Amino acid sequence: MRQYIVDAFTNQLFSGNQAAVCVVDEWPPDQLMQDIAKENRFSETAFVAHEPEGWHLRWFTPGGEIDFCGHATLGTAFVLFHFYCPDAGSITFDTQVGKCSVERQGDLLVMDFPSYTCTAVPVTDAMEAAIGVRPEEAYLDRDLLLVLPSEEDVRDLHPDQGRMKELDGLLVAVTAKGEKYDCVSRVFAPKLAIDEDPVTGSTHCMIAPYWCARLGKTELSCYQASERGGELRATLSGNRVKIAGKAVLFASAELSV
Repeated sequence: MRQYIVDAFTNQLFSGNQAAVCVVDEWPPDQLMQDIAKENRFSETAFVAHEPEGWHLRWFTPGGEIDFCGHATLGTAFVLFHFYCPDAGSITFDTQVGKCSVERQGDLLVMDFPSYTCTAVPVTDAMEAAIGVRPEEAYLDRDLLLVLPSEEDVRDLHPDQGRMKELDGLLVAVTAKGEKYDCVSRVFAPKLAIDEDPVTGSTHCMIAPYWCARLGKTELSCYQASERGGELRATLSGNRVKIAGKAVLFASAELSV
């Protein structure tokens, strides 16, 4: 099995978000894919196979399969464009959330995803206890989005991972209005055995609609302020979000499985 390691949402190695991408001729057993993801210990390992109807993409975290991942989609598209479909201008993936396309625009890859719904929920003492800051607002879809008073609050956050597991939502995102960027965020996923996800494309399908509505914009510059850090461009179009970023290859190898 051929595996590639890609740093997504960056143009520099050792930043952005690492994704392992395994290109398979036929689907391995689910347990093997899960074991590979645990061995990699990245927030995401993607598996992609070319089926009669096109490319089929699945994502595994160390804690289990997930229905949707942005940075590993970006990494997978980068691998396919460079090594398997060098003449293609776009690639469409069949995924658990439907068809997701990625268009190549020079060294920028533009992904077309379904947007999340920002359903307001009450701010609770449990949220404050988990992250150490009282959110101004809270929203729930697949993930929980907590809006904080300032960018400094986002950057300085030291959450309680145990208490965060008790909150609603698969992932927990914190966000605030940015100074250099339209918005900044961080994303935590202790339920998936990931303390902090470095750069999260999928959760920006919730972050982007929120900030577009609040700022009166349809295009955003976004920064995820993890230790590795990463830049995203988000464009809202109806019930779709286009998320653009760059990627670089770190390594490729043959897995002995």
